[in-house]
This record gives sequence, structure tokens and C-alpha cells, in this order.
Amino acid sequence: MARRLTVLHQEDIRKKIQAAQLIKVLQNHALNGDSDISLSRMRAIEILLRKSVADLSAITVSGDPDAPINTSLTVTFK
Repeated sequence: MARRLTVLHQEDIRKKIQAAQLIKVLQNHALNGDSDISLSRMRAIEILLRKSVADLSAITVSGDPDAPINTSLTVTFK
């Protein structure tokens, strides 16, 4: 028998689905021009997404300045 999902897990999934729906509305508006979005609806979407999706601008990537990581990329064309 499958394990029952916890209430917290169910709530997390629900928030992800709602965020995905909001993002889809914005994508349709930006890419297809499907519908006009009022200023109040745009602001509401912005507020809800800030609460549910991580803000990547707040993430800082740092390292040890004495031991930097070197990366290399090799591309071979045939």
C-alpha cells in the first residue's frame, strides 16, 4: 500500500502548482500576447510568486579566493 502524503507535502505541491499556473499566465501574456493583464492582477501575481518561488537575485555564489576553482570547456567540431 502506498504511503499517505503528509499535509505539509500536499501543501507544498499545491503551492508549486499554483506558482506554475501564475508563471503560465505571464508567459502567455509576454510571448503570445494572449490577453491583457490589468495592473492589479500583475501586482498580485508578482506578490504571490515572491512568496512561493525563490528569488535567484538574492543568491550569492562565492568561493575561497586562495583556492579558486578553474573550469575549462573543450569543444570538438566534426
